[in-house]
Amino acid sequence: MEKAHALKTLQEVKTIGPKRKFAQSVDLIINLKDLDFKKPENQVDFYVTLPHGNGRKVRVCAFAGPELRDEAKATCDTVITVEDFDQFKDKKKVKKLAREHDFFIAQANIMAQVATVFGRVLGPRGKMPNPKAGCVVPPKANLKPLVEKLQKTVRVIAKKDPVVHLLVGKEDQTEDVIAENILYCFTQTQSHLPQESNNVRNAMIKLSMGKPVKLA
Repeated sequence: MEKAHALKTLQEVKTIGPKRKFAQSVDLIINLKDLDFKKPENQVDFYVTLPHGNGRKVRVCAFAGPELRDEAKATCDTVITVEDFDQFKDKKKVKKLAREHDFFIAQANIMAQVATVFGRVLGPRGKMPNPKAGCVVPPKANLKPLVEKLQKTVRVIAKKDPVVHLLVGKEDQTEDVIAENILYCFTQTQSHLPQESNNVRNAMIKLSMGKPVKLA
C-alpha cells in the first residue's frame, strides 16, 4: 500500500458525513480471514510504537517499591506504592484505576503482589503490566523513555473476533502524520499474521462518528 493511497482514502473519509464541533478520532479497522483463533499461534496480540502519537494523551500508572517510587512520581500520572496496596482491596477502586489509565508499569520484584491485588480486575481488561510493552521494569529503571514511548504505543489484538480496531490519529492532526500511522499499523499487523496479506480480508478507515471507507 502506498502513502498516496492512504492520503486519498483519508481525505475521502473527512468529506463524508456532517462536521462535528470536536476533533474526531481516526480509526483503522483491519478485517481478518482464515484464522482459527482456537489455535494460540493464530491469535494476534502485540504492541506497535506509532511513528507519531495518535493525538490522545496516554495515562500511565506505576506500581512501585521504594527503589522506583521517586522516579515514578517524576514521570507517571499515578503512582501506587507497595505500602498503598491494602487500600485497593475494594474492587471498585481498582476498576476506577483501570478506567482512568491506559498502561500500567510495575517494578519486577513486586509483580507477584501486583497480580494478587490487581490481577482479577486488570487481567480481563488486558491492562496488567506487560513485558511485551516493556512495562515490567527493574527497581532502578529510568522510566522517562518508557513513558514517552507509551504515548505512541497501541496494542494490536484479535483473539476472539477476526478484526483489529486501532486509533491511529485525531482529525485535527496533519494528514501526513495520520497516513504514516495508518501505513505502519497496517504493515506491522500484516507481518504478524501467519499468512501475512493472505489473512487480511480488507481494511477500512473511519472517523469515530462517521462511515468507514475501504482502504485495502
